[in-house]
Amino acid sequence: MRRSDSISLRSDERHRGFSLLGFLCTLIVIGTAGMLALRAGPSIIEFWAAKKAIVAAAAMADAPEEVRASFDKLAAAGFIDSVTGKDLEISGRGKDMQVSFSYQKRIPLVGPASLVIDYRGSTANDGSEKAAN
Repeated sequence: MRRSDSISLRSDERHRGFSLLGFLCTLIVIGTAGMLALRAGPSIIEFWAAKKAIVAAAAMADAPEEVRASFDKLAAAGFIDSVTGKDLEISGRGKDMQVSFSYQKRIPLVGPASLVIDYRGSTANDGSEKAAN
């Protein structure tokens, strides 16, 4: 085999897999996403619990005072600390009653950096309630 043939064979080989730099960048991205999920996860679960609690409280009561009292009982049982019955915005009475809430959650990340999430929930079925950054 001539020397020129061995050089051309080596240059034609394809390298597969991660380089060290690619591997480190992938670890950083996955680590950052994992840290955000671990920090924000409990807050998101609490929001879902609060949303279910206002739907249940509105279904059990006919007056705004009853909704607030029912929500406070459900919040105590569901470990909901971010919203209380006083924070609920209630419009209407009886079957036409709409209950909503909104709050802001600040989650410390690293040093002075923090994640701020604005939560809004409602018993309305218009799809406008969601968690937004």
